[in-house]
Order: sequence, then C-alpha cells, then structure tokens
Amino acid sequence: MESPLFNKSLEFATHMQKILIIGGNGSGKTTFAKKLSSKTSLPLVHLDKLYWKDNWQHATQEEFDSLLLPELEKNRWIIDGNMKRTLPLRLKYCDTVIIFDFPRALCLWGAVKRSISNYGKSRDDMGGYCPEKISLDFYKRIWKENKTMTQNFYRMVSQRDNINVIIFKDRKQANKFLLTL
Repeated sequence: MESPLFNKSLEFATHMQKILIIGGNGSGKTTFAKKLSSKTSLPLVHLDKLYWKDNWQHATQEEFDSLLLPELEKNRWIIDGNMKRTLPLRLKYCDTVIIFDFPRALCLWGAVKRSISNYGKSRDDMGGYCPEKISLDFYKRIWKENKTMTQNFYRMVSQRDNINVIIFKDRKQANKFLLTL
C-alpha cells in the first residue's frame, strides 16, 4: 500500500522543511536520509550522533535533550532516527514524517549487512567512536520489537493532524520517491 502522498512527491517536496524519518532498526533510514538531504539540501541530523559517545556510551537524557532542542528550533532539517522518548517532542516541530514500515526479515538483513560491511569501523552517523560489531542481542531485538515499535509510531503520528505522512513498505518505494524529487 502506497502512502496517499507518494504520487504527489514532486509537488509535496517543496513543502517539506522539517522531516522526521523513523522506522524499524536496519530498514535503511540513514541511507535514505543522506540521499534525501543531498536532493533537497536540507541539513541532516542523526539522532545517533547526538546520543552515542565513545565506545557505545550514551548521553544522559539531559545531554541528549540539550543537543536535540536547538536542532528542532532551526527552520529546516531532516532528523533520522527513532528514540521513542523524544518522538512526541519531535512531532511538534516537524511538517513531514516518513515511516519505514518494512518486514522484519528485511530489517534484520539490513542490520546484519551493515554490521558486516562496517565491522570494526565507526560510522559517520554515530557520535564518538562506536565501532560496528556483530550483536546477536541487537538482531533478536529487531526480530522481536520492530513490529511493535512501528505500531507505536503509527499511534503517535496519528495523534497529530497537521503533519504529512509518507509510508514506505519497502526500499523500492523509498528509492522511487527519491527519483521523483
């Protein structure tokens, strides 16, 4: 099922100034966000960059919030990442939400592929030095939690009536959208 806004992407793109990209872990949100930022010239903010410090230590809630709020107050941005706790706040600032609602097997494959291709290296979308690793616990969490997490995203987004929502069910739809911009 395509989002009703999917076929209006060219017209719609000019109205996208504050975009949230959320969805299952391993779905390709970050890769898509980078491409969307390149196409739209909107500044890109990775929540993982604000959250993670060296060696997978995370920021406190206060530290994270103090980094996030100034970004939200800017006029234009793309914010990539989930961070359920701050989603209600981010929804107050955005005009568009893009949801990656992919099958969990596809997300799991994406996460495993990312771990292997970046093994031992810290990705540029991460804060501090966080070398990629193979994590069975992370993969299990994807398998168990991605569906519930996405349902929670739908529930939170549906409580806002002044935002545009684009839903992708697979990477082909996401790539097709990018081609129309």
